[in-house]
Amino acid sequence: MRSRYTAYARREVDYLIDTHLPHDEARRSGIVAWAERAAFMGLEVLETVAGQPEDETGVVEFIAHTQEGGREQHHRERSRFVRQGGRWYFIDGDASSPALAPTGGLARVGRNEPCPCGSGKKYKKCCGG
Repeated sequence: MRSRYTAYARREVDYLIDTHLPHDEARRSGIVAWAERAAFMGLEVLETVAGQPEDETGVVEFIAHTQEGGREQHHRERSRFVRQGGRWYFIDGDASSPALAPTGGLARVGRNEPCPCGSGKKYKKCCGG
């Protein structure tokens, strides 16, 4: 998870595509758009489930702090990962679970709002699907 956050901050799009299952080149433009418009301010890992060297799967709940258009943004997500061939891959993330309801002023993405991943799709048709 931390390596993917760092890749977003450094705009290392190839790494983000390579560590996503399935590999999806169609996401490239959305990743580039978000990485270019956001200043990545910090990553807060809230919880990890499994994901250790002896595990084949893992879950990370996090808040990514960014600044976009002069506004502070907080993207909270619970992401699933799988290890294949000794390497970890991002499968998907859920930012819509009631258990992830924002607290302390965190922004919640509405179903019909643009997806924060930058794909250009509505949230409900992308990461919230």
